[in-house]
Amino acid sequence: MNMIDMVEWYATISGVIAAIMLAGDFGRRITGLGFILFCTMNIAWIAFARIDDTGGLMWQNIILFAVNLLGVWQYLLSPKNK
Repeated sequence: MNMIDMVEWYATISGVIAAIMLAGDFGRRITGLGFILFCTMNIAWIAFARIDDTGGLMWQNIILFAVNLLGVWQYLLSPKNK
C-alpha cells in the first residue's frame, strides 16, 4: 500500500469513527475528541485532494475543517462550557 492509499484510508476510517463519537452522545469530552478526529480527517482529505487534484474535495474539507475547529472550541476549549 502506497502513501496516498494510506492517507485515503486514514481519512475514511477516522471519519467513520468520529461520526460514531458524535452520534453516540457519549458526553462533551468524547464529542470534543470526535471533533479533533474530524480535524485530522479533514487534513488527510485535503492532502489527498491536493495530490489527486480534486479541488472540490479540497475546498469542502478546508471549510469543514473550520467548522470542526468550532466544534473543538465549543466542546473542549470554551471557558463558558467548562
